[in-house]
Amino acid sequence: MDTSISTAKDENVWGGGDQQPLRASYGKLMMWFFIVSDALTFSGFLAAYGFSRFKFIETWPIADEVFTHVPFFHGNYPMYYVAFMTFILIMSSVTMVLAVDAGHHMDRKKVTLYMLLTIIGGAIFVGSQAWEWATFIKGDFGALETKGGRILQFVDIETGERVALRDFAIEDSNKTAVYHESSKGIWFLEGDKPSTYSLEEVKAGFIADESVTIRTEQIIEGEKNVLSREDAVAKLADAAIVVEGANLIRNEYGSRLFADFFFFITGFHGFHVLSGVAINVIIFFNVLIGTYDRRGHYEMVEKVGLYWHFVDLVWVFVFTFFYLV
Repeated sequence: MDTSISTAKDENVWGGGDQQPLRASYGKLMMWFFIVSDALTFSGFLAAYGFSRFKFIETWPIADEVFTHVPFFHGNYPMYYVAFMTFILIMSSVTMVLAVDAGHHMDRKKVTLYMLLTIIGGAIFVGSQAWEWATFIKGDFGALETKGGRILQFVDIETGERVALRDFAIEDSNKTAVYHESSKGIWFLEGDKPSTYSLEEVKAGFIADESVTIRTEQIIEGEKNVLSREDAVAKLADAAIVVEGANLIRNEYGSRLFADFFFFITGFHGFHVLSGVAINVIIFFNVLIGTYDRRGHYEMVEKVGLYWHFVDLVWVFVFTFFYLV
């Protein structure tokens, strides 16, 4: 038996040509294997989120009341910026399709243009997600957490709109702020981050301002339960700490599980987008220096395009689960 002929046939099978499995090159097959395995991972995460939300449905935060911010604008704009982020990511998939099509026609100029637009779209999305994280962590209104771990938010009695702690809390004039001064050996080492207002200041301001009441985490007929003024004053006795923003331990918007899933799933997806942008930059420079023209094909652009479309598709499901449902 001529082993050289057998080896040549094996290399042809895995290197491309008409005989390869599913008429796809080895590189494309490996990309599809990765996409399928990653899709199963995201499916598990989203399934866990769905089960947790179903279990705590009566106290789960309402997305329209959480994601209401737009950069450089003050006001209540529910879902506007998230919709913008989604549009940008979808459009970046369109430019990636155009880049792949231009690659099939060996048009380096168009591949360069569309790859650059794809990179810009991905960078805008990653930057927007970082801003959204920062806003979510910082918080806007503040709330109280009871001894049982429940969140108490403050609303206007007349309009039902959220009221920030800064709008009614009475600051203690005798309180002195201590800053991180290395020269004096003063450092914050452990424990909860100090809140802007103490529990006593919030309670005093709430008692003094009768236009403010409390609403709980519990959702009744699609809306959070708003307490009467008398019940709110009584409920205030259960408050234990002041909560501002969200982290992996506490969440001013409601259930802490919501924040945990938000950070983990959107962070995991954001890492995929960031990785995709980095890979696209590498491919972009290879296009500029004519690497793929010398190879005689732009298959690498097509392979990274498969990954980019997958990232886009995953975001559609993340967007649906977290923001729409």
